Amino acid sequence: MKKTTLIAGALLFIGASLSSCTKNYTCTCSKTYTTGNGSSTKNYSIYTYDDTKTTATTRCNANENTGSDLGGNYSINCSIE
Repeated sequence: MKKTTLIAGALLFIGASLSSCTKNYTCTCSKTYTTGNGSSTKNYSIYTYDDTKTTATTRCNANENTGSDLGGNYSINCSIE
């Protein structure tokens, strides 16, 4: 009986130590337009990820982009806060 309890406790400890802690991370993105007259930056979007910091950072960085639209050439930069 003691061996079973000891083994169960050890497995529970190992399982708890291998699991990653998740929490809410906020990803804030800004959009910067570049024109011949200079540049302007505005808040673009905010995302919330319930994940590990590494995975949330990867997901946040995936929102970065460059391109052009009616406002001109732009770049979207994101960061975890």
